[in-house]
Amino acid sequence: MNTKPVNRTQRRRPELTAFLRSRRARVTPADVGMPPGLRRRTPGLRREEVAQLSGVGVTWYTWLEQGRPINASPQVLDAVARTLRLDQTEREHLYHLAEVPYEPDPQLPAQTVDEEIQGIIDTLDPRPAAVYNSRYDILATNPPFRDLFFVPQTLDIGIPNVLWTLFTVPEPSCPVVFRDSELPLMVATLRSSYGRHVGEPAWEEFIRRLSAASPYFAELWAGGNVLPPGPRVKTFRHEAAGEMRMTSVSLSVDGMAECRIVAYTPADEEARQALALLRDRRERLWPPTHAQAVAGTRKIPLP
Repeated sequence: MNTKPVNRTQRRRPELTAFLRSRRARVTPADVGMPPGLRRRTPGLRREEVAQLSGVGVTWYTWLEQGRPINASPQVLDAVARTLRLDQTEREHLYHLAEVPYEPDPQLPAQTVDEEIQGIIDTLDPRPAAVYNSRYDILATNPPFRDLFFVPQTLDIGIPNVLWTLFTVPEPSCPVVFRDSELPLMVATLRSSYGRHVGEPAWEEFIRRLSAASPYFAELWAGGNVLPPGPRVKTFRHEAAGEMRMTSVSLSVDGMAECRIVAYTPADEEARQALALLRDRRERLWPPTHAQAVAGTRKIPLP
């Protein structure tokens, strides 16, 4: 049996050919304002018509469709994608098959979640969980998250954002222990997302305002470090339960660009007991029916 590995480029070429032919076949001349012409063998566009509408040479497009090793720029692939009426997923697929780095169109960070996502994080109880976008805006939380991270001072801030809370509340009230090691990592994660949004007014205003509100954030931001999200063990404090070590895990959310569910799992028995204490405290102070009524009349508190 032949166990020689298949060259990825060689495998992509027939896939590219089949993909472009199938997309070309589904676009009719009428779709692009062209006459049907005579003796047309297929209801879709001809290669020369795709080339003409895309502003490229017929030979170049033919070679692209045949999967030949030619250079394709993002601008030319975008022109072909527009002619063939590719949606965003198809456009990304075309880039991958043509072996051209794909950069998705910039999108505004999501600001809401649907009931299904809210239900998912609610079922993670007793594990604290929340939904963040790439700017650390808080889109949804579950009760254990609010048990662990609620800080009274955040109500006065009025900005549902993790970084605003951690950088602007007094250090004794901050739920994160070891701020000098944790906050630089969070700022580096923020900057890695910022690279996709440089120049966007909402992002630039966010950075400007937080830099003005927190000299420490401004100092870290000026450092220029970048880091992707990833699992880490963090230590949190709560006035009723003391310190607890928790492992954070980020899960991406399909259909919500640059958003993630962040769930916290107790790293030891002490943390599990502390969470149980907080849950018991919540159930005594906020019976389910009363908590639901309150939740319907006010915003979820900041962490």
